[in-house]
Amino acid sequence: MSVPPGREAASSLQLNRIMRPDDANIMGTVHGGTILKMIEEAGCVIGTRHCNTQNGEHCLAALVRVEKTEFLTPMFIGEVAHVTAEITYTSEHSLEVQVKVMAENVLTGAKKMTNKAALWYVPCSLKNVDKIMEVPPIKYASAEQGEEGRKRYEAQKMARLETKTRIEEVASPPPNPEQHTVGFSQSSLIHLVGPSDCTLHDYVHGGVTMKLMDEVAGIVAARHCNTNIVTASVDAINFHRKIKKGCVVTVTGRLTFVSNRSMEIEVLVDASQLMDTAVGRYRAVSAFFTYISLDKDNKPLPVPPLKIEGEEEQRCFEEGKARYLQNKSKRLAEKERQQ
Repeated sequence: MSVPPGREAASSLQLNRIMRPDDANIMGTVHGGTILKMIEEAGCVIGTRHCNTQNGEHCLAALVRVEKTEFLTPMFIGEVAHVTAEITYTSEHSLEVQVKVMAENVLTGAKKMTNKAALWYVPCSLKNVDKIMEVPPIKYASAEQGEEGRKRYEAQKMARLETKTRIEEVASPPPNPEQHTVGFSQSSLIHLVGPSDCTLHDYVHGGVTMKLMDEVAGIVAARHCNTNIVTASVDAINFHRKIKKGCVVTVTGRLTFVSNRSMEIEVLVDASQLMDTAVGRYRAVSAFFTYISLDKDNKPLPVPPLKIEGEEEQRCFEEGKARYLQNKSKRLAEKERQQ
């Protein structure tokens, strides 16, 4: 299809915003959820622009997956966030957007990298949200670049299929749980989806959901440590099903693994229609968040050990330990390549 007159495909996009007190915790550190929301906004804008450069039905880029996101360094109140998004791969019905976040100290001019993320979107027709549109192709600098993108596409597609088979019910914590157990720190947030949370389709923005997930994960981490905590990383966030305006979402976080310096928290988002009870409750989003504990000088503190109760918690702990060791191995390998 041809490009409409006056409309060219956007190769990159930058959004800028100063961080204010309501973006941060009581220590002045910007919430990880705030940054995730900015990342998704940039990805949605550039993805939607790109998918509407061809003639035909108008569409909106809908988030389906966020790859592992590292929080490299904290961002603080008063700093300016520079969020840069670039489309790096397109398949027939999806596109990959890579996003980088820089924090600028406006007093000194110093800049630092805080985040890097890769997001996957699909274009949904504005006339019929269940209709997935075709994605205009992009030009690659080399055949190798296109092949690397295809490999990432196949990998995330397989990972999304695997997560769909792992839909577990969230057990309620026992009454009067002992400190440092899973039940003691487990937390839930209930939110009624309103118009300000939604896209033009009346479905929830992915960034809104991620912000709620980070808030719950932060509460879990703070309850376990009773200290200042920050988001260190987020494993792949998978969006299984859409959440419509008027739904009630229950966001639940629970500790799955604790190392000496970090906490892995599984966050699950379940949705149900407030007015249509026949639809039933369903799993909408799932992810693993990693948090660290900090002292008053923002230096890492040891994390209290997690007290395991029962076979299910032991299984989750062992799975979390395997993810922790795998991620640690990847970080060490990346560090060696850079040296």
